[in-house]
Amino acid sequence: MTRRPRLIAGIALALWVGAAALLLPLSSRTTEVMSTDAVQVLPQGAEATRALVRERESFPGTQALSAVVVYARDGGLTGADRAAVEADRVRFAALPGAGAVPPPVASQDGRALLLTVPISGDDAAVQATVGTIRDVLAGSPAGLRTAVTGTAGALADATDALSGAGTTLLLAAAGVVALILLLTYRSPVLWLLPLICVGLASQLANGVVYLLAKHAGVTVTENSSGIMLVLVFGAGTDYALLLIARYREELRRHASRWSAMAVAWRRSFPAILASAGAVVAALLCLLAGQMNDVRGLGPVAATGIAVAFAVVATLLPALLVLLGRWVFWPFVPRYTPGVPSLIGQHRMWRRLARLVGARPRLVWLVSAAALAAMASGLLGLRFGQTTDQMYTTQVGSVTGQRLVQQHFAGGASSPAQIVVAASSADAVLAASTVDGVAGVAREGLSADGRWVRIAATLADPPDSPAAWATLDRLRAAVHAVPGAAATVGGQTAVLVDTKRAQAHDNRLLMPLILLVVFAVLVLLLRALVAPVLLAASVILSYAAALGAATLLFHAIGHPNIDYSMPLWGYLLLVPLGVDYTIFLMTRSREEVARLGNRAGVLSALTVTGGVVTSAGIVLAATFSVLLLLPFVTAVHIGLVVAVGVLLDTFVVRTLLIPALAVDVGSRLWWPGRAWRRRPSRSTVELAA
Repeated sequence: MTRRPRLIAGIALALWVGAAALLLPLSSRTTEVMSTDAVQVLPQGAEATRALVRERESFPGTQALSAVVVYARDGGLTGADRAAVEADRVRFAALPGAGAVPPPVASQDGRALLLTVPISGDDAAVQATVGTIRDVLAGSPAGLRTAVTGTAGALADATDALSGAGTTLLLAAAGVVALILLLTYRSPVLWLLPLICVGLASQLANGVVYLLAKHAGVTVTENSSGIMLVLVFGAGTDYALLLIARYREELRRHASRWSAMAVAWRRSFPAILASAGAVVAALLCLLAGQMNDVRGLGPVAATGIAVAFAVVATLLPALLVLLGRWVFWPFVPRYTPGVPSLIGQHRMWRRLARLVGARPRLVWLVSAAALAAMASGLLGLRFGQTTDQMYTTQVGSVTGQRLVQQHFAGGASSPAQIVVAASSADAVLAASTVDGVAGVAREGLSADGRWVRIAATLADPPDSPAAWATLDRLRAAVHAVPGAAATVGGQTAVLVDTKRAQAHDNRLLMPLILLVVFAVLVLLLRALVAPVLLAASVILSYAAALGAATLLFHAIGHPNIDYSMPLWGYLLLVPLGVDYTIFLMTRSREEVARLGNRAGVLSALTVTGGVVTSAGIVLAATFSVLLLLPFVTAVHIGLVVAVGVLLDTFVVRTLLIPALAVDVGSRLWWPGRAWRRRPSRSTVELAA
């Protein structure tokens, strides 16, 4: 009788062994296809992006980064200082990858000098050269303050900060998941199975992503790879918890573990599929965004979720049934004939269900009010994160930028780059002297004689609103020159265009993701009323999470958020947070068919309480590993998702949704047939 299930399990195991043999060797090669090209990160079609592309085409070598070395002495530079700077200039020009180093630029106050060192090569080469420059600066005359900033300095700091980040996230996520699984199952063996599955899924996903990048043109970055890793561990473990909990429940109802798994798989698969489908669909919505890094994350992270789903839905069941009941030791679920319901084994959740059922309207009103109160924290939200607010620790490029701002025009280390038709260069030079521009200079003629590059130094720092306003005036002025075909790029232009693209993506993608989640809920529940209420709870839950997290941002001393952070938090929280509602409502639909609406909903709350709570804690803890990264935005995202998941787990899914479902009654399932069903007095266990 068990021959066919054994065959299916054996085939599943063999297929995954084959997949591992093919993909695991490729997983370590993902770094080969990771892109650090700015064009792959900048907003699609923005002027800053077009300006960078035109610069590269017309002025070969433009892609070289610049290490801006700043020297400053409070009492004024000495002759020994100037001699040391000139000696450094000669040494820097001889470094690998370095280009010609122009003479130093002196500040008007006589207290600082700037050296600009162009550096070409890949990220590792740039990082090595910047490291050598810093080593040289360590031997500067006593009292002379030095720092390296500019695009090369910023890249080196970011590379240093990300060095080993993938390994750190992998080990931290695996450690957190292992600890929580061990505490959940209290078994020395069982916790290994989901951990092995999600660990394998993370590596297989890396192999698939490598193939997509190599042959399908998918852009992979360090950020998208890291987020995919966290998603695989968090979501994959959630799916495993749901399946194992249902399997353990069915083992008490069936003498054959094969029959138990067949029932458990059939009844948990729709919820797992709907959950994974909602996340994948939400991630693919990112392809509609303007930010290239956002667009690139979609297929990468969706791949991770799809692989995690496939592994948990096929490999994990095969391992569980092939190994037998003993994997649950010492709490082995034994077959108990004649026990139709296992609700009595969930005493704590049974008491909570009775509380919800006794005063459902009061419960959901109080829960909604509490979430609304947390959402009021949004009043303290501060948009706009300057360069020196990006890191949780002090880095050299930020120190250098501060020194530049003290002694030079704010934009001296990163002037706006104007590329203009050669015939209109003089007119553009004249038009560029708008308010807020400290100076303009012609930098060169393209090899074909068609284009001229002009540097416009802004009076204010690139990340300041004043500089952004100046850039808008500058663009308006040069665009008005007939026949100039001018494009304005540079760091300030990148920041302005990025901010606007992020605002566009927030307005477009947030409603689109909610619409996708709503559609998944409609298809899953075959109802309209329930999905509407659940979608409303998603909005309230996200607002509460962001509001509560905002208070934490202020408490930890990093109140300013990047413009992209609300979208990242929303993207990761909404599809994942709704998982727990999906797990609850799919079980509710099953129980309602047997018990009627009120008792069915409360029964579902009782039997899913433990597993969903464990899943929520796993996901919140997994995203908390982002707090280990030295980037403020990563810390913000980790806090928002962790807080939001805990709210979804302990408030929305535990109190708000069940209470609403009981209060609304069977109309919750309209227009499906379940809403017409009347409860059977003989089977209602929780009605009283």
